[in-house]
Amino acid sequence: MTTDSSPNRPEYGTQVLFKRMETRLSWDDLVLAPEIMDEVQLICEWMKHGRQLQANGSLAQQQQPGYRVLFYGLPGTGKTLTASLIAKAAGVDIYRVDMSEVISKYTDETEKNLNFIFDQATAHNWVLFFDQSDALFCKRTTVSEAHDRYTNQAIAYLQQRIEDFAGLTILSSNMPGNSDDVYTLRLQSTVYFPMPDAQQRLRLWQSMLGENKLASDVILKDLSEIVPLAGGDIVNVIRHAALHATKSGRSEIGLSELNTALCKFLGVEGRTL
Repeated sequence: MTTDSSPNRPEYGTQVLFKRMETRLSWDDLVLAPEIMDEVQLICEWMKHGRQLQANGSLAQQQQPGYRVLFYGLPGTGKTLTASLIAKAAGVDIYRVDMSEVISKYTDETEKNLNFIFDQATAHNWVLFFDQSDALFCKRTTVSEAHDRYTNQAIAYLQQRIEDFAGLTILSSNMPGNSDDVYTLRLQSTVYFPMPDAQQRLRLWQSMLGENKLASDVILKDLSEIVPLAGGDIVNVIRHAALHATKSGRSEIGLSELNTALCKFLGVEGRTL
C-alpha cells in the first residue's frame, strides 16, 4: 500500500488493484544489447514527444491514441526495471497492474476495477505496467460455463480499454502465446528480453555487487561464463551469498558462499551446476 501523501498517489486500503513501482537504479545499471536499447529509447522519445505527435491532425485520424508496448522474455531479464526507468526518465509515476488479481480475484467486479484504473491513469498521467499479461495473448477458452464466458468478456474489455488509453501501456509477459490477438491490440513496439550472454552477465555481476567485496578466490569472469543467470537471478544469489558471509563473520564473499547460494538457487529453480 502506498504511503505517499501526494494526491497523485492515493491509498486504497486492503484491496490494492495496482501498486506504484519505483527504482533507485539508473540506466547505467541496465544491461541490454544495443538493439534492445534502441527500441527502449524510441519509447522514451514517445514519452517526450508523443502528445505533440498525437495532436497532429492527420496522424490523429489514422491511429489510436497512446502507445502500447509488449515486453516479453524469461523472468529476471530486465522487463520491470526497464519499464521503471522509462517512467523515471519521463518524470511520471508508473503503476503495476497484476492481471491475475484484476481478472481472477475480483471476477464479479472486473470491468468496474478496470474503469477505475484507467480513469486514474488518465487523470494523473501514469504509465501502466500490466504484469503477467499472458492472458491477453492466449486464444479465448471454449465457453463451458458462466465463468469462462465472463473471463473472455473481461479480457476483451481490457483490450479495448488499452487501445483507448492515451498514455503509455507496457504489457509484460514471460512468453506470449500463439495468437492473433497480439496484433489486434495494435502494439507500437514489441521488445524481446533474452537471457544475457557471458559478457553481459559479467557486467551485471560487477554492477549488482555494489559495496559487497569479493574474496581473492572468486573470479567473476569464470563465474559469468559457467553459470547462465538472468539479472534478477544474480541479485538473489548475491543477497544469499552476502548473508552467508555475514553469518560466518566474513567481510568478503568467498567462493564457498557463492557456491552455497548458487546451489540453493539453482536447486529451487530445478537446475544444477
